[in-house]
Amino acid sequence: MSSSEPKAGTAFRMLIALSAIHCLNDALQALLSASYPLLKADLQLSFAQIGLITLVYQLAASVFQPFIGFYFDKKPAVWSLYTGMIFTMTGLISIAFASDILMVYVSVFLIGLGSSVTHPEAAKLTSLAAGGKRGMAQSLFQVGGNLGGSFGPLLIAFFVSPFGRQYMSCFSLLALLGLIIVIPVSKWHKKTLQLMADKNGKVNQGDQPPFPIGKTVFSIVILSALIFSKYIYMTSLYSYYTFYLIEKFGITIQYSQILLFVFLSATAIGTMIGGSVSDKIGRKYVIWISILGASPFALMMPHANLLWTIILSFCTGFILSSAFPTIIVYAQELLPGKLGLISGLFYGFAFGVAGIASAILGKIADQHGIETIYHLCAYMPLLGLVAWFLPDLKKKRRTRMTKRRR
Repeated sequence: MSSSEPKAGTAFRMLIALSAIHCLNDALQALLSASYPLLKADLQLSFAQIGLITLVYQLAASVFQPFIGFYFDKKPAVWSLYTGMIFTMTGLISIAFASDILMVYVSVFLIGLGSSVTHPEAAKLTSLAAGGKRGMAQSLFQVGGNLGGSFGPLLIAFFVSPFGRQYMSCFSLLALLGLIIVIPVSKWHKKTLQLMADKNGKVNQGDQPPFPIGKTVFSIVILSALIFSKYIYMTSLYSYYTFYLIEKFGITIQYSQILLFVFLSATAIGTMIGGSVSDKIGRKYVIWISILGASPFALMMPHANLLWTIILSFCTGFILSSAFPTIIVYAQELLPGKLGLISGLFYGFAFGVAGIASAILGKIADQHGIETIYHLCAYMPLLGLVAWFLPDLKKKRRTRMTKRRR
């Protein structure tokens, strides 16, 4: 029995639970960056120290993901998601009461490590629970993360800033809620591992890769290039869109936040739709359309007025965001026996690209102006052209089925 599809049906209750876990995890992770002003004021940190905090977090949250995914591929464990939540909860409590910069570094490392465990493991279980609807399942999982990530600043603004940094520890209750949700998921995971085990008790690692190793590596390199192009452009909007709107059009901070919400709404809708569409028409075509298809909108946006900027940013966010869950599923299908490794590799790479891109774009904006980054980044979706070189997994699957029938 294949590890990538242990049951014929789709375990929707597990998918919803995994999406909720992703939502809670990313909400807790988002508390970190939203708390920077509080940390800076309380501990009198420099911007260089804030940068080091981000670096420590990014290293823990991105570099470790593929290694953790690889470990749990080799040694599946029903307690893995508990570990991730406990790391995050411990880090959150310790940063709330950290009295020096060293304690802050340890705290953010633990929070990042929690993310490194949760993302590849939850993404792997999402694939196992998907049945024949992997794209839809991965989209549902990703939307949970998008929703959670948007909560962090709101939680800090309304429940921490008015009262003090120590109140961040109250959100350990969200981690506790996550641990409760993990209970039925872990029970289901245990049953799934038993179904996947052979007579000797070893877990079946799944189908063989559909392509030779050289073609598989080449495809992963292409997918990495697509992640690179997508996240550089998306980071320019996530991090600097409000500054761009305020500087270019002279709107208020409040109005710019509303327009950022419009863009984020578009990304949530695109994320949900992209995976489901890829189940029907094939992964390659959705990847091709979602990256390259955003380029006309991205190229026009730096030259547009306010109304058209809103429309074009919505279209760009909607189209580009449909790519990530489809890329994850495509990569998982390239290496069906390494679901955790692949999930960790691509989530980690995406986080790393976003973190580095944010710093570099900020430097460009300081030196050449905020509008410059949108003129430069507008060309990034054109890298979607390389999707042409991806092999068609749907066609390969049909060929395999035809041979089996014969």
